[in-house]
Amino acid sequence: MAKFVLAGKADCPYYAKAELLADVLQRNLPDFHIHKICVHPKVWEKWLEDTCASNDWKHSSSPIIWRELIDRGGKGMLLGGFSDFLEHAQGYYGITSDMNTDLMLKIAEENGQTKELCMEEEIHRHMSLKPLHIWISSALNPVCYSLIPQLFTPGLYPGLPTFSLHLMDADGSEEMLQGLKMETEDLALHQLHEVTVHSDHAQAFQEAHFIIFLDDLQPMCGSNDEKDDKDHMISQVAERFHCYGQLIEANARKDVRVIVAGDSFVNLKCSLLIENAPSVDPHNFVAMTTQLEYEVKTQLAQKLSVKTADITNVIVWGNISGCFHIDLQRAKVFRYDGAIWGPDGQFGIPAGLVFSMPVSFSGGCWSVRTDVTVTDELKQKLNACADELKMERDIAARILKMHDASPKADFSDSLPQ
Repeated sequence: MAKFVLAGKADCPYYAKAELLADVLQRNLPDFHIHKICVHPKVWEKWLEDTCASNDWKHSSSPIIWRELIDRGGKGMLLGGFSDFLEHAQGYYGITSDMNTDLMLKIAEENGQTKELCMEEEIHRHMSLKPLHIWISSALNPVCYSLIPQLFTPGLYPGLPTFSLHLMDADGSEEMLQGLKMETEDLALHQLHEVTVHSDHAQAFQEAHFIIFLDDLQPMCGSNDEKDDKDHMISQVAERFHCYGQLIEANARKDVRVIVAGDSFVNLKCSLLIENAPSVDPHNFVAMTTQLEYEVKTQLAQKLSVKTADITNVIVWGNISGCFHIDLQRAKVFRYDGAIWGPDGQFGIPAGLVFSMPVSFSGGCWSVRTDVTVTDELKQKLNACADELKMERDIAARILKMHDASPKADFSDSLPQ
């Protein structure tokens, strides 16, 4: 079986002539197959350069024809331009082309007009779709592989037809991101319009409706000093999320919703984003306690011999990834054979802190629950959590002040590459 690929500029007369010859060959030869690639004239040179570079070919005109070695594997074999294709057809198949110049020019003009119309229709289709833009930072985090299918659960976004998923990772390689993109596309998710990967951080969060941060930074290698280790991590968090906040302010929609998850300094990360994106409502930022809640529910479920899903309303106070307190005063256990009793303004927390506390969600917004009892013992624990958060924020502020005093550069340069 002979499989050839014919590519050329849409308005090229010789591409039109080669196209007609290829059609004749395919009609008359059962084992001859042709795949055509009609390229818009504006992008032809770049397309040809990239194609030749990826296959180690040398060719500079339209059209270009190569043979796919489908029975042998490996890259295709370059045949050349129109003259080479005509010579090959005459020598191997005894078929030639008798298209006159006027017909060549007419077909070339029609090809160009058709390609232009197709591009206009594609642009119009993209503009009319108006997809919801979802960004995931640190997309190579293993959690992301489980998260992506959950984001597109049917019925999760009623009334919204399509979504554009943007995958970004400050520490990952372009190759790995492209691999994740292909795996995501292979899921054939119903509402997913397109998947894009981003290594240019200056353009991060463009038109974002929804951003999920999974970033978790690593401690210093070889450090035995716990304080130095923590200060180093706070320094990394401060610089990165200071930049992220500014990128949200510059590029995202003003009604963007932001979720911050992870294992380290979750409250501090969320606080830095809020501070550096002043035009976005602080209520649109949420630091997630889900992982910690599930760990608590798992331990309780094991002790009570019930399922994890049977335990609800566990409260996490304080610093999610630092000094926190688990409160069971409103917890409920379902499908348990026995009687269980739990312990009997804004709870006095200093203003300006991102502090984990009981909230409820309604109509897409959250509000603090005021029907929770704060005992003297709990108050002491909450004060300790607040002190830790203020200390982390002070360290971050000091680091950023030193950073501002140093020679100025594009703030995206501080993101690890």
